Amino acid sequence: MTTEDSPRHVTFSPGLASADASANYWMHQVGVRLRRDICWRWQERTGAPAPSATALPPAGDRLLESLDLTRYWDARRAFFETDTTARYLSEQLRVMPPAPEAAPARGSFRWVVDTLRLDAVSTFALALGLTAYFDNAVGPVIAACLNDPVRTQPTLGLTQKLWDQPEAALSLADPAQPLWRYGLLQASGATSQAVAALDWDSPIAVAPLVAQQLLFPDTPLPQVLAPLDVAAGMGALQTSANLLIDRLRSAPGAALRIVPVRGRMGAPYAETVRTLAGAAGRDVRGLRLEPGLSDNPSALKALFTLAWLKGVDLFLHDDPGSLAPGDRPRPYGALSALRALPITVFLGISEPGELTPIPRDLLLPMIEVPRLSYPDRVAYWHRALGRKSRGLERAIAECARRFRYEQGTIGAICAGLQARRGRLASADLVAACRAEVPLDVGELAQQVTPRFAAHELILPQAQQLQFEEIFQAMRALTEVHYGWGTGTVWNESGISVLFAGPPGTGKTMAAEILAVRLDMPMYRIDLSQVVNKYIGETEKNLKRLFDVADMADTILFFDEADALFGRRTEVRDAHDRYANLEVSYLLERMERFKGLAILATNRRKDLDEAFLRRLRYILEFPLPDVPQRKAIWQQVIPPQVDASGLDFDFLARQFQLAGGHIRSIVFNACLQTAEGTWPGTNGTRPQLMMERVIVAVKREYDKLKRSVSLEQFGRYAAIVEGLEHE
Repeated sequence: MTTEDSPRHVTFSPGLASADASANYWMHQVGVRLRRDICWRWQERTGAPAPSATALPPAGDRLLESLDLTRYWDARRAFFETDTTARYLSEQLRVMPPAPEAAPARGSFRWVVDTLRLDAVSTFALALGLTAYFDNAVGPVIAACLNDPVRTQPTLGLTQKLWDQPEAALSLADPAQPLWRYGLLQASGATSQAVAALDWDSPIAVAPLVAQQLLFPDTPLPQVLAPLDVAAGMGALQTSANLLIDRLRSAPGAALRIVPVRGRMGAPYAETVRTLAGAAGRDVRGLRLEPGLSDNPSALKALFTLAWLKGVDLFLHDDPGSLAPGDRPRPYGALSALRALPITVFLGISEPGELTPIPRDLLLPMIEVPRLSYPDRVAYWHRALGRKSRGLERAIAECARRFRYEQGTIGAICAGLQARRGRLASADLVAACRAEVPLDVGELAQQVTPRFAAHELILPQAQQLQFEEIFQAMRALTEVHYGWGTGTVWNESGISVLFAGPPGTGKTMAAEILAVRLDMPMYRIDLSQVVNKYIGETEKNLKRLFDVADMADTILFFDEADALFGRRTEVRDAHDRYANLEVSYLLERMERFKGLAILATNRRKDLDEAFLRRLRYILEFPLPDVPQRKAIWQQVIPPQVDASGLDFDFLARQFQLAGGHIRSIVFNACLQTAEGTWPGTNGTRPQLMMERVIVAVKREYDKLKRSVSLEQFGRYAAIVEGLEHE
């Protein structure tokens, strides 16, 4: 036997050779065995040695071939020793491998063989997969050996067929075999969770990125595994990070390590990860989980394997706060399949519940991404806006409180504002911040478009003063929290108020007017979507709602709040206990909510007393008295309608109705009057008469199931009496 450092021709295509001598040797072994098998096929099917022509042997019957394996076993072995060509090829298989390098390059073919202590048949299987990738000429040869012209990829069955000890190849069918566990070989059709149910006839392959690294270890990392792009201004890490850094300094061991990195949208995930990795002396690369990649387990496995070969860690991210946890692509299948890889993966998340599919033994302690404090946000706004921040000090202070964005979001907003020509106004800043509000709560809430102006709210003097106090309190939050120093004590919380009163007294109108005056978006909470019959789901819905709304100043309007904030009951069974937990959770989140929460109820007495104590304001909406009812009657008449024929004094005095009912009456009367009175048809305004209004009043009382006497209608009693005789 002789020793060759590198075969003259590694594979079928002349001139192809890798940078790894061991890989060249084993790919040459693959080529020789394939050539020898072709020679035998000519002998088996034609009874004569392979001709000198370049034609491949004709395909035969695969079933007959399988049945004849035992019949021709001894003849095949004898052919390899007696036929001139086959004997020469067999002698080539006995060539000694190249002398081992003192220190093979990390990630090279030889490094993998040494590190994983691969046996000969495993090394051959890996070389077979590499040959199929490396040499485009090998496809037809593989097809001929597989006796199928369309199958040009190697299989485990072909590995067993080419190897001199077929029984040794049985270990390759085990999913726990290192070639599969480390992602060096991938099987077509295998699940993303594991390399389960390996098929002897399924194609096997080495991913192109992995093959390139094995053959040419100096190949740089692809752009998709880029160094972390970080910006200045990250806050200090929490103290517990030091314990995690000590864990990261230790050797990775023999298993995957996953470090959950929790933060909000726009938080400095990359800075946090790079700080941790830098302190632990580890090289980390970012991998953005875009849709085309996150749902491609084979591509993800190849990148994870490549990271191990290169000796780098990974930071998997997709701007975690931008999507609901259930909607975000997660690489759990690929991670579980490659849990043997000794690398560290930093996984960006927004909620701990996202870690549920990951085995607990793979998880290291979670690290929290530091949030920007109010002073940090103000400073970052000024730094990102530069000279354009001049004259906007008050606006920046207000936006820093109202919009609790992290530096990534602030930087993106300021980049857009920097491109705007001329001086910036406060309104520009607020509009840009408002455009970034990520309030997407699905079916839990609906945005409300305000319909009313401030002058339309008619309240008694005491209630009007209290309404103005609520407005002033929201406007003063920035100054009081951060100028006077109450933010720390009160956890930077916003304002929570209760609007209580009979139906139609103006609770919804007041909320919409506040939204207009404060320039805040308003969302009506759909209790049918929030309250869930399944235990624990109501809290999840509320948490999602409050977490999203806390990002920016928002008005959350809970109509019929008694259905959600009702009294806690004596615990008689599990349902009572969990119902009480829901109320307790609501109380706690309401105290921490940083926007304006408005609860409206017709039944104040049904609300939990502990909850009422935690409200900042309680505003009672009484039924209007006579002067207020008259003002409401006059106000709700459409401006295009002639109401000179209406007796407002009579209507206000005789009918004790709330504003909502009065509005409904006027609308119904207009509907019954409108036929043939389209404005402009005769040059006059349509006229609303008392007769139509009286009829609408009677219908409204009937709808409310409230009795009303004929005497209340005075001189219009005949109209009502006629209705009763219809």
